[in-house]
Amino acid sequence: MYSTNEVIMSYQPMTMAGLAGHLSRETDEKVRWKYVWEFLEEYRWEPADRQPPLFAGEPALTGEPNWDVLLAAIAEQHDLAPPAWTQTRTLETPWFPSSLRSKRMEALVWAPAAFRKHGVYLSARDLEAA
Repeated sequence: MYSTNEVIMSYQPMTMAGLAGHLSRETDEKVRWKYVWEFLEEYRWEPADRQPPLFAGEPALTGEPNWDVLLAAIAEQHDLAPPAWTQTRTLETPWFPSSLRSKRMEALVWAPAAFRKHGVYLSARDLEAA
C-alpha cells in the first residue's frame, strides 16, 4: 500500500536531446564520455520499437563542434534514415578523441562508417566501453 506522500518515478532513457544538454553543461571530458556511453547503453537496452524516439528532434548545439558532430555520427549510425540535421554536422579536420598513438591507429581501421563520414575517428570498440 502506498501512502499519499510517496512519489513513484518511472525510468526514462536518455534522449539525444538530453545527451546534448548534458554535454553542453559539463566541462570535464571524462564525464562527457560517461554520458555518451550511458546514452548508448540505455539505447541498447531499449526494445527495438522504443529506440527511434530517443533520436527524435534535432539536439541543441553543445557549443563545441567536435561534440556536435559526435552526436550526428551517433544518430546516423543508429538510424536507417538519418535525420536531415546530421548532414550539416561534419568536421573539416578529423577529430581523434584519443591522444594515444595506438588508439588513433585503431580508430583509423575500426571507426564506423558514419563516424568517418562526419570526421570523428573513434574505434567501434571504444563506443562499447561503459
